[in-house]
Amino acid sequence: MNIACAVYSFPCGNLRICCNERTVTEISRTELPVGGEASPLCDETARELTEYFGGTRREFDVPVETHGTEFQERVWAALRDIPYGETRSYKDIAAAVGNEKACRAVGGANNKNPVCIITPCHRVIGASGAMIGYAGGLDMKKLLLELERKYSSEG
Repeated sequence: MNIACAVYSFPCGNLRICCNERTVTEISRTELPVGGEASPLCDETARELTEYFGGTRREFDVPVETHGTEFQERVWAALRDIPYGETRSYKDIAAAVGNEKACRAVGGANNKNPVCIITPCHRVIGASGAMIGYAGGLDMKKLLLELERKYSSEG
């Protein structure tokens, strides 16, 4: 299966978007320059992300495909259930996947999330409300949470 990857610029920095013929397989922060071999689905994903950053999109329509362990897939599904503009703790997600004591494992699954923003691991925070870890960096996590707070309070 052919994979197309391209880098696009967003308010959080450059994001690498990879897609096969049918689904988005990766969105990750990168230091790579803008460019690459985009596909129509990569461009559609970039358009939806631009709408998200502009406050006009809260849910994504592009199809996503992930390949993780059974536990990771359950965590990523639970993340996609967190409403726009809201947060959950690692313990909340652990409980949602059936193992309240799996907070660290939830953190590990978050760190391996291949499709950031669409699978909103940035919405997971510490039980105290502290921003803890984010593969894209805490500055990106803070930006995403502030953006969602701003636009969810407007509408």
